[in-house]
Amino acid sequence: MPIAENFTSIFSKDWEINFTQCLPNGFLKYTDLCNILQLTAAAHSEVGGISFSDMQEFNQAWVLSRMRVEIEELPKWKDVVTVKTWINTLENSRSVRALELYVNGKKMVGCETFWAVFNTKIRRPEALALPFAHFKLYPELKATEIPFSKINFNNEKESVFAKTVALSDLDIVNHVNNVKYLEWCLDFVDEKLLFKQKIESFEMNFLKELSLKDKVVIHENTNADSMIFSITKEEKTCFALQLNLK
Repeated sequence: MPIAENFTSIFSKDWEINFTQCLPNGFLKYTDLCNILQLTAAAHSEVGGISFSDMQEFNQAWVLSRMRVEIEELPKWKDVVTVKTWINTLENSRSVRALELYVNGKKMVGCETFWAVFNTKIRRPEALALPFAHFKLYPELKATEIPFSKINFNNEKESVFAKTVALSDLDIVNHVNNVKYLEWCLDFVDEKLLFKQKIESFEMNFLKELSLKDKVVIHENTNADSMIFSITKEEKTCFALQLNLK
């Protein structure tokens, strides 16, 4: 698609929280928070001419590599949230994008994401084939207090679950959707921590893609102020998640 007439380098979109997106306490699920953030990023790429459809002409797609989310408070059922997004850096095959979520003008969530351009045929990163000079970059405008980082998942850990990747886990890029990894891990967190919004921030590192019928093991390491999960396939780590607790 061509660049939209209403394109701007700082983009915002409103979303109304519906009941399917909420935990039993009426507040937004962490997984659906990530979905809303990523759908907003996708909407910005759509008006900017670098969407999935545009990139598929060159067998390319954006894939998420790292994500940090800092949470002041979660939205609740029927809230109308405004998500604002802009690009910090974009060069060759890599981009850092910032996102912020507001309710009634109050910032409730900040997020920093690191994306890579991925060739969906050869399954490797490569330089973006589309023009992007029309995007103004904002390298100094940060959405989080702390930038994303590499998670240390090599400490002692225990296996908590083994599963086989199912069709419902896959997305349009034909690999496990990034929010699915988070969902798998959160199923092993004490529900009281989730209901009482005890997660102050979390980070995700996406290391290797997973495909249909892959067999994986979920591992957990817990201490007083954080929980680290990792997902392995054939003893190689594909994903790591760190939950930082209040």
